Amino acid sequence: MNTIIFSCKGAKAQNSNFFRLFSILFFLFSLVSFSQEKQKDTTKVNQLDEVLVSAIRVTTKTPVTFSNVSKEELAQRNLGQDIPVLLNYLPSVVTTTDAGNGVGYTGIRVRGSDATRVNVTINGIPYNDSESHGTYWVNMPDFASSLESVQLQRGVGTSTNGAGAFGASLNMLTDTYSKKGTGEISSSFGSFNTNKNTVKFSTGLMNDHFEIAGRLSTLESDGYVDRASSNLKSYFLQGTYVGKTTLIKALAFGGTEKTYQSWNGIDAATLETDRTFNSAGMFTDEFGQPRFYDNETDNYQQDHYQLHWNEKVSENWSTNLAFHHTMGKGYYENYKEDADMSDYGLQAIGTKTTTDLIRQKWLDNDFYGTTFSANYKNEKLDVILGGGWNKYEGDHFGKVIWARYASQSELGDRYYEDAATKGDGNVFAKANYQITEKISLFGDLQLRNVHYKANSWETGVVNDNFNFFNPKAGLNYDINGKNKLYFSYAKANREPNRTDYENGSPKPEKLNDFELGWRFKTAKSQLNVNGYYMRYKDQLVLTGGVDDVGSPIRQNSGDSYRLGVEVDATLKLSKNWTIAPNFTVSSNKNVDFISDVNGTLTNLGDTNIAYSPNFIAGNMLTFSPMPAFRLSLLSKYVSEQYMNNIDDASGKLKDYFVNDFNASYEFSTKSIFKSIVVNALANNIFNVDYVSNGADYGGGYVYYYPQAGANFLVGLTLKF
Repeated sequence: MNTIIFSCKGAKAQNSNFFRLFSILFFLFSLVSFSQEKQKDTTKVNQLDEVLVSAIRVTTKTPVTFSNVSKEELAQRNLGQDIPVLLNYLPSVVTTTDAGNGVGYTGIRVRGSDATRVNVTINGIPYNDSESHGTYWVNMPDFASSLESVQLQRGVGTSTNGAGAFGASLNMLTDTYSKKGTGEISSSFGSFNTNKNTVKFSTGLMNDHFEIAGRLSTLESDGYVDRASSNLKSYFLQGTYVGKTTLIKALAFGGTEKTYQSWNGIDAATLETDRTFNSAGMFTDEFGQPRFYDNETDNYQQDHYQLHWNEKVSENWSTNLAFHHTMGKGYYENYKEDADMSDYGLQAIGTKTTTDLIRQKWLDNDFYGTTFSANYKNEKLDVILGGGWNKYEGDHFGKVIWARYASQSELGDRYYEDAATKGDGNVFAKANYQITEKISLFGDLQLRNVHYKANSWETGVVNDNFNFFNPKAGLNYDINGKNKLYFSYAKANREPNRTDYENGSPKPEKLNDFELGWRFKTAKSQLNVNGYYMRYKDQLVLTGGVDDVGSPIRQNSGDSYRLGVEVDATLKLSKNWTIAPNFTVSSNKNVDFISDVNGTLTNLGDTNIAYSPNFIAGNMLTFSPMPAFRLSLLSKYVSEQYMNNIDDASGKLKDYFVNDFNASYEFSTKSIFKSIVVNALANNIFNVDYVSNGADYGGGYVYYYPQAGANFLVGLTLKF
């Protein structure tokens, strides 16, 4: 279930209405203020658009390793699968999906770091859930259709806003404005009754200044796993004002999801005999017959509002001011068999102390705040000063909507109710200075304050305040225009999440990150080699278990490290052939790891960190006989990996090698359509039985999440 957790108690409606009113008035005022401008040169508008993420995006002048993915690259395979799956072939990336086919609940790991350590921003606005630090792509189905570009920074990266900036940063920029009016109608369908339908439009610049653009999408799938269905809807609406020195954007986007739960996994015996079995919702009726509850589902709605004002103050100065508000509300529903009545506030009926019941665990939450930055740039110096303040408030509560023995309960009773709040503020100063023609110096200083309060039977009383100082520094050496070397050091600190508090008394994590890289680029080839050493103190490592809402359970591991080399390249073999291989070789260790062995605390020495494969490789082989026609073979290899931190071989995921085939053809027409695009995607073309994720609860209780065999998606897009 989404662990997006906060709502304003009492003041929530007031804050929500105030924000909406303020946003509307601000936007209208801006339009009125600038509407009297005469037609102006807009050649620099694209630069203004990039100001939205300039504070967190990097270039080859920055000593940070990264990968960029363009709108066009996303569109090749955007047929319904979630964003993590679309990024699966980037270096050091491993993805997984509960339903087995890339729709619904999906996850991403980078360098072995789970999604809670991957900081995700949308136009510079934090997306990670403040309490869980996770990202729930199911709440934004088909969001890839509204993205202009994506950048994945590996390692600590630069100063970012949000809780998850610890192992990697994923920065997403939504669609830029269009000068001319456009429209798209697209549909796709495929295996497991998967279908996606999207309508997209842009008015183009009206009076050379105003644009309105939007998107509506629906997405449905039965999933590969039994009953792992998804029923998803989303929207995206953007209003833009463009001036010579001004760019204002008002955005509203969000989605609703209803997914059947599939986070239980299956044991080894079932994996061999019935890979698609799903135990979620299973119970035994009063006649002793096994049945499945038909509404064992996750239900959630999330709406985002953003307002951005970018101003080019002078030739050297530009500013960005943004306000945001995210609202989320929903629940997951479970059938509980023979539940203790006392756990749900029900009085015993005579000697009857248990009952079958259906419960809902609710989240009602708000996340709002502001981000800001000012950028000064000349020939030698590029400085960004900025920061952000965000507040996260939310309610957690549970309801029993049916019980076989309802006792004294009334409809609408809550068997638990608690609230949590989190304030998160940061300021940073970041600079690139060209010392000589070939050498540039990078520095980045961030101060961050976090105050988290919670009070529930799960977390206990929490009232923690954290002050973090996160410095970064590096050098970039341009050898000869084709070859560049860089080195960087970064220190990062991060607070525990809600699940960590539920499972003990966690300490904040500390990380020292060292990166050394070489970039080589010519007209026909590009090569990046990066070595990294990530030294952790009190890293919250995955134990292999998950809690009753599917959230991973973690524990502080003392000292640990990740040491590795990443290599990625793009080579143009001929006019029509391109190959883009990448691989990562790494060692990921807990140092002198202490664990409970048969009731005795034992030093196990250096052990492998859970869910951290030592070898990851990907490749994209593309044949393009003409610009509009493209055929690609995509390959991914992930070596074996432990699901525990004690090197217990019984809890190990086998290695796997999977290949996909992608085809895309766009042809122009002389009809009402500008062009027609046909896309096809064949996943796992060699029908490999593989498992990308699992859970190890210890004591031989190991569960697996199998992925789909050969399956396909095809799509048609009409552009006008």
